Amino acid sequence: MQQKVILKLSPPESSSADDIIKHIAKSTSKKLSDITGYTILKKSIDARSKNIWIILTVNAFINEPFQKKEVTSFHFRDVSNAQKKVLIIGGGPAGIFAALQLIELGIKPILIERGKDVRSRRRDLARLNKEGIINPESNYCYGEGGAGTYSDGKLYTRSTKRGNIDRILNLFVHFGAPERILSDAHPHIGTNKLPDIISAMRTQIIDCGGEFHFDKKAIGIEIKNETIHSVLTADGDVLQADSYILATGHSARDIYQLLHENNIEIHAKGFALGVRIEHPQDIINNIQYGQSNVLKLGISMDENSLPPASYSLVTQSDNRGVFSFCMCPGGIIATASTDNEELVVNGWSPSKRNNPYANSGMVVQVEPEDVVKYYLSKEIPVKANDPLLMMNFQKEIEQKAFTAGGGKFVAPAQRMVDYIQNKHSATLPKCSYLPGITSSSIGEILPNFIHHRLQNALPVFGKKLKAMDGVAGYYTNEAILVATESRTSSPVRIPRDKDLLHHPHIN
Repeated sequence: MQQKVILKLSPPESSSADDIIKHIAKSTSKKLSDITGYTILKKSIDARSKNIWIILTVNAFINEPFQKKEVTSFHFRDVSNAQKKVLIIGGGPAGIFAALQLIELGIKPILIERGKDVRSRRRDLARLNKEGIINPESNYCYGEGGAGTYSDGKLYTRSTKRGNIDRILNLFVHFGAPERILSDAHPHIGTNKLPDIISAMRTQIIDCGGEFHFDKKAIGIEIKNETIHSVLTADGDVLQADSYILATGHSARDIYQLLHENNIEIHAKGFALGVRIEHPQDIINNIQYGQSNVLKLGISMDENSLPPASYSLVTQSDNRGVFSFCMCPGGIIATASTDNEELVVNGWSPSKRNNPYANSGMVVQVEPEDVVKYYLSKEIPVKANDPLLMMNFQKEIEQKAFTAGGGKFVAPAQRMVDYIQNKHSATLPKCSYLPGITSSSIGEILPNFIHHRLQNALPVFGKKLKAMDGVAGYYTNEAILVATESRTSSPVRIPRDKDLLHHPHIN
């Protein structure tokens, strides 16, 4: 028979097949010889007590032949001569996975992407990091694979309404991701491995007869009788298809502007805005694991060690959520800007998560009513029903951050305790952000309604992640705030039919 078993193991035991089988036998009251094998269904870490435990959920084979878990197969069809064609605007995760799904359904995808292929993007990213020069069409957000390709590859969500997540994870494995992502509680691929996986997906799309076009930016939409008739691109092409998928991501402001100009219904939407906070990874390791466990077990992505520690924090301040976002153990802070004179920061980690710093967004929930009140307090005329209200507000804060940094995407930064105490940071610690940082008052960049909530929240988080074994805790001047983390989600909502998911007024 087969039986699902949950095991609580020490880190060394969790990487030993013999120890796992011994614990399965003990848990099921069977003899060792009765256990013919197992597959790991889920793996997570429990660091809540003094001892660190690895929680394994396994499918145990008892008194029957062991069978390896069947690999999910995908049936990609030849769509070269398919009768139906779908134009996909955007070559990020949504666009690529939509193309693969269409091929399985026997429909030809024609995918256009404003940026470059995954390899060519590297030169533009290097120039951005070294020279502070941005290519507005090829950066950390735009190009093959979208923002995800060069920003970490974390593959988990708190939402329970994301569709078939297992299918997506298996697709990643099919195209070269490690199988452990199928069982890890917080699966992660790593920025260094994602480009090859994304390239393999593109190759599959083209080999099946689909099309993938780079440097092809959508700049116009022609609508006839409430139906999209064609899409105009910057190089003068007019593209037509049976259906259209808009997969441009939350940073393509020109697309939102285009929709608004074409009287396509969109709405202003709340998002979250704040900073990215970076600590030495050693501090987070000692907080989460305890120094004795760190010394005993070591820190690495090796199965016999503890992985670099992460954290997840959330609190309420004046009826708004303040929370960590996109936490990157052993990570790097990167420039996620998409245009000149706008500064956005994000974080990513390589697969080994072996950089000496841990960073995370720390952001405050912002709603349209907050922004209306903010502008009225400054005696700035504002329309509460403006669908681009939140997008324009987001852009304004990014421009203030760019100005405060002094140009070339140098980022304004401040030590954590100095920020809480409204003190200038005379010196700044080392930071992973490659274009560089400069000491600034973060409170002068963020609007007061965000600034004060963030100031209230950080000491609260310091009490949650306390100093241990004489080592600094979360709330420390060894931590640095870097502005601004502002692309947490879209500032615009495109309405969709609840069943068919298309725009309710445009077919």
